[in-house]
Amino acid sequence: MCGRTACSLAADNLRRACAYLDRQGRRQQPEWIRAERYRPSYNKGPQSSGPVLLSRRHLQQDADSSERVLMDMRWGLIPSWFKKDDPSKMQFNTSNCRSDTMLKKSSYKGALLKGKRCVVVADGFYEWQQHSGGKQPYFIYFPQTKDAMVEEEGDEEWRGWRLLTMAGIFDCWEPPAGGEMLYTYTIITVDASKDVSFIHHRQVMPAILDGDEAIRKWLDFAEVPTQEAVKLIQPTENIVFHPVSTFVNSVRNNTPECLTPIELGAKKEVKATPSNKVMLGWLKTSQEGSPQKKENDVPRWTSQFIHSPSPKKTSADILQQWLGKEGEPAAKKRKA
Repeated sequence: MCGRTACSLAADNLRRACAYLDRQGRRQQPEWIRAERYRPSYNKGPQSSGPVLLSRRHLQQDADSSERVLMDMRWGLIPSWFKKDDPSKMQFNTSNCRSDTMLKKSSYKGALLKGKRCVVVADGFYEWQQHSGGKQPYFIYFPQTKDAMVEEEGDEEWRGWRLLTMAGIFDCWEPPAGGEMLYTYTIITVDASKDVSFIHHRQVMPAILDGDEAIRKWLDFAEVPTQEAVKLIQPTENIVFHPVSTFVNSVRNNTPECLTPIELGAKKEVKATPSNKVMLGWLKTSQEGSPQKKENDVPRWTSQFIHSPSPKKTSADILQQWLGKEGEPAAKKRKA
C-alpha cells in the first residue's frame, strides 16, 4: 500500500518540476489551481492535502485535454455520490485503490469511467518492513541523474530531483446542503516489484508512471479511453530505496530527518567521514530553533518529466547532495 509520502518542494518550484512538452513540442509548465492551499511536507499522510496533476478539461470544457494543471487535493477519495454532510463519515479507507478492483468498486468505478484520472506527484513514498524488533521504514523513489542538483539563476528549466509520479483517481464532492466543492484523490496500487516486495507483507506498491509518455496517456482522458489507460497500470523495477529512521513513524514529524538515510544493524557509532559530518551538521543547523523546516530552506529539486530514465547507481549521491553534502552512496537496492 502507500500510506505516507513526502513532497517538499515549494509551490513555484513544484510547478517548474512538472514541466512537460505540449502537442507542438513546446515546453510548458502546468498552471497552479489554488496554489495558496499547498503546503510542502516531508511526511504526508491520508486526510492531508497533496499536489496532483490533471487535465485542464476537467475544469474547463473547451480546453485542450492534453493541457495540464496542478491542484492541491485531499488524500482519500470521497465519491461524488456520497450523501452524508461530512466527508469524515466515510466508513472505509479510500486512500489506496487496488488496480484489480478499481473497475468493480463503486467508489472508484464511476470516476474512472468518467476519465477522472490524475497523477500524484511526490519526492517519494515510505513503506514499513515488519520484523521481530518492530517495523523498519524505507524511503522509495526514482533513480536520479548525476547533474540533478545543478541550478542556474534565471533558468526556467528545473534541474534536479526527479519527482515520483503515481497514478491516481480523483472525484469532486459537493456537500448536500451546498458549499464549496471538495476535490479528493486515491492512489492506485499494484503488486509490488521484486525489489520492493520484501519490504511490505501485503506486497503491493503505488502504480508508478515512468516517463512523460505514460503520464500523458494517463491524463489525456479525451484521447486515451479507460480501457487503454488501465494498461499503463503495471509494477515498475525502476526505483531505489534506503532505510530511514523511525522518526518518520509519527506524521507530526516533518523535517529532513524523515528521509535521511541510516545504516541498519550498526552496533556502534558510525565512523565519521567528511561526507556524513557535513550531512549531520546540515541537519543540525536546519532544525535548530524550530521543529519545522522553513519553506525557503526546503531542498531545491528539478523537472524530469521530459528526461530519460537515469542511472540507478547515482540516486543515493543525489539524495545526499540535497541533504547538504556529497558522500558515499546510502540507497540500497536489494539484489535478486
